[in-house]
Parts: sequence; C-alpha cells; structure tokens
Amino acid sequence: MNPRRLKAVAKKEFLHVLRDPRSLMMGIGIPMLLLFLFGFALTLDVDRVPLVVWDQCESAQSRDFISRFSGSRYFDLRIRSDNYRRIEQAIDRREALIALVVPPDFDRRLSLGEAAVVQAVVDGSDPNTATIALGYAEATALGFSRQVAMKQMQRTTPLPPPDSGGGARQGGGGKIPALELRPRVWFNPEMVSGHFIFPGLIAVVMMIMSGILTSLCMAREWETGTMEQLMATPLTGPELIFGKLVPYFCIGVLDLALSIALGEFVFGVPLRGSLWLLTAMSLLFLFGALSLGILISIIAKSQLLASQLGLVATMLPSFLLSGFIFPIENMPLPIQAVTHLITARWFVFILRGIYLKDVGLGVLWPEALFLAIFGVVVLAVAIKKFKKRIA
Repeated sequence: MNPRRLKAVAKKEFLHVLRDPRSLMMGIGIPMLLLFLFGFALTLDVDRVPLVVWDQCESAQSRDFISRFSGSRYFDLRIRSDNYRRIEQAIDRREALIALVVPPDFDRRLSLGEAAVVQAVVDGSDPNTATIALGYAEATALGFSRQVAMKQMQRTTPLPPPDSGGGARQGGGGKIPALELRPRVWFNPEMVSGHFIFPGLIAVVMMIMSGILTSLCMAREWETGTMEQLMATPLTGPELIFGKLVPYFCIGVLDLALSIALGEFVFGVPLRGSLWLLTAMSLLFLFGALSLGILISIIAKSQLLASQLGLVATMLPSFLLSGFIFPIENMPLPIQAVTHLITARWFVFILRGIYLKDVGLGVLWPEALFLAIFGVVVLAVAIKKFKKRIA
C-alpha cells in the first residue's frame, strides 16, 4: 500500500466526518447517551420491594417480626391491610409486590416453641423479581427465627455452677446448629449490579458504534456517485478500505477513553486490572468490529440496507447473545453454539475479567486470539469482496 494514497483517503474521510454533524453525533454523542441511559437506568438490583402487611396478631412478637422487613433496605412497607381484598387490590395495582399475612396465633405458637406459619403472597407476573423478593423474605424470616430460637435456648439452658470457671454449657433444652454457612463474595463484595453491567455496556456501545458508522461509509460513496471517481484514481482496494477505517478507528479510541472515564468518575466502577491490557484488548475488538462494518458496507450499496444490516449484525447479537444481560448458560444449546461467533461475547468476558477480577493475558489469551482471527478474516473477506469496477 502506498502511504501517500492511504493518507489522502483517511484525510478525505476525516473531513467528511468533521463536516457532517450527524456522523459526529452517531460516533460520539450516541455512545455517550447510551452509556448514561443504561448506566443509570439499567440495574439488576432488586431493592425497596413494595410490601403490604396484614398483622392479625398485633403483638410485640409480630411487630418485631414486621420491623425486620420495614427496617431492611430490601423492603419498603407501603400499606398495612386488614383484609385479603385490600391485599389483592394492592398487588393488582402494582402498589405492592409481596404481602405478608401474620396469623392470629403467631405469638402463642412462638411462646410454646411451635412453628408459626406466616403467609407470603407474591406477584408472580415478573418471575425473576418475584423469585428474588421471595428469597429476601425467606432470609429475613430465617434471621428472625434464629433470634427466637436463641432466646428460647437461653431461657431453657441452666446457669453454670459457681465452680465451673464461668463457662457456659449447653443444656438439654436447646440445640446449637450443626452447620453455619459463612459466605464470602469475591470480586464484587457489595454485589452491585452496576459493576457487572457497565463493562459489558462498553462492549455493546463500541460494537454498535463501529458497525453502524463503517457500514455507511462505502454505501454513501455509491449513493452519492463519488465511488466512480475513486475508482478512476490509482487507489487499490486495500488502500481505500484502510483509509476509510482510520477515522472511525480514532473515533472508537475516543469513545473508549470517554467510557473508561465515565466508569471511573461518574459510575464509580473500579478498574482492578491493567489499563494497558484493557486498551490493547479494546483496540483488538475495535479492529474486528470495524472490519465487520466495512464488509457490510461493501455488500450493501444502499445506506438504508447497510444501516439495517448493521443493526441486525451488531445491536441485536450484542444485546441478546453476548451475555451482557442474559446468561448464556441458560440459553438453549443451539443458541449457545451460535454465541461463539459473536465477538461481543468474548469481549464482554475480557472486560469483566479485567475490570472486576484483575486477570491477565495468561487467562484471556484464547479470547484475544479469537478477536484477532475474527478481525483478520473479516477484513480479508472485505478486501476480497471489493472489486474496483462498476457492474
């Protein structure tokens, strides 16, 4: 390739992008808008679950039990009911997601050491949220149950004799649990869903931006009639393609820098791994995404068709098949096989590994190798498909 001709094509494309506000908006404005929208609006955390309570016992024990829910950050006590009809209305109107019904004999059963059954009514129209809310309720009830059991054990355990050295001994009236689970969460101790979502969001935004922008660059030349003029020059196919890619590669680098800065200073997502490794992997992914876009632009000589193909080939797979939100392990096996061809899947894995786990190239080399092979193969196909002649 001739460096002068390559530089001339790149300069021409730079001028076009800088003089076209729509291209700048698509290249910089839309990615930042998506980062802000999804970064603030998209969350997998289920907090402040709206709760309705019907306390039929109205005792100190039942009020203590309810306070476990109202004082938790996972529940928001909205309504106190006195009948099932009011509970049904609250759930129908989405005023509450879960309802607790405390039976009249709640206090008496606990005093006798018997099991007190509390009914939990959950809105199952959203199964995922309902499952999480029910898990919160079960954990809260278990904590209260342990507190009651400890109090009963203290009442039934005899005091140690004076000559026993003051050590407490277990009496026959109480039982110490045989197993106690003490979990420890690695990599995301607070289990903030934003720390999980944001790295994947960078992959989605870069894929969409790269695919859509470059899918229009060659098709625009065909529609405006300037492709014939380019073909009349000594430009070769690779020179034209690489010259077209240079400006969008620079825009992608700028988007990457802005995304990392937003994650650090706006969303508070910690970058535990190497910034240099993150940059290298991102540039490798960007190369493949731009190559896919230029291939679409060569195949589709219409901007409308190219934009539609770009959306189908970038946005939908990035959102649905990359593991960005939906776990790949839960997908049917044929769909899981298809996801291996989606570069965003591997880049999401790389980003989360670097951001959250501080893993290095010794772990990520298979994904990096796939991104490199994908970029080279797709670019080679694009160069092969481009013919410097008018049909």
